[in-house]
Amino acid sequence: MKTTTLTLLFVAISTAVIFAQGIRGDSKAGQGVYERQCLRCHGANLDGNGPDSQDLIVRPADLRSQISRSKTDWELLVAISNGVLFSPMHSFRGKLTDEQMLDVLSYIRFMSPPDITS
Repeated sequence: MKTTTLTLLFVAISTAVIFAQGIRGDSKAGQGVYERQCLRCHGANLDGNGPDSQDLIVRPADLRSQISRSKTDWELLVAISNGVLFSPMHSFRGKLTDEQMLDVLSYIRFMSPPDITS
């Protein structure tokens, strides 16, 4: 019973991760959402140098960095949805729809695609 439950849980999580990797939003719509919600911290160039970033103790992520580009779509969606602990990155759950979060992710990937060479 316990093995079956763990197996089903593993399949469900794996399927969710694979499904999330295949989902893409609208990068054009995502640009508008990014400009309204993310630009002040992450900057127009996604480099973490937005106008509000200077006042933050923990600097915003450079979404063009190898570390950010190597994150899966799922990891980035979790950060957008839930925020990042011990950082000024707050949760957008309830502020943005799921579609808007996917659109922002699509815009980030368009502007700074994942590093597929590593």
